[in-house]
Amino acid sequence: MILIPDELRLLLLANGAADTEADHSPVVKLFNPLGAATWLLSELDANGDALFGLCDLALGLPELGSVSLAELQAVKGPLGLGIERDLYFKARFPLSVYAEAARLCGHITQAERLLRQAAAALSFSLPELPPDPAEQ
Repeated sequence: MILIPDELRLLLLANGAADTEADHSPVVKLFNPLGAATWLLSELDANGDALFGLCDLALGLPELGSVSLAELQAVKGPLGLGIERDLYFKARFPLSVYAEAARLCGHITQAERLLRQAAAALSFSLPELPPDPAEQ
């Protein structure tokens, strides 16, 4: 599997080339299919290798930082399985919201309730989001 197809690479490069600091939404989610490591990535440097995003190596301390695309592509676990891309991931919040939710629960999460709590804690307005069915 190609970890980052051309259309996603272009979005990551555009975010990385932005002149001002921005709170981009994650463009891609990568994960270890045989472990709990997960990466939500929002930017790619012009060098084409340094990705920036929320990195969770399943140690209970997810953090914002950079990771090498070449190193992720080189990972081979048991049975020859490597890092994979979540084909169904669609970001609904900026990266800072995912980072705050991960800080609160100790790992990257896509749980709607936790993401909404994190967004509220960061004072993001939520009216554009559809109502959470679990809250009704």
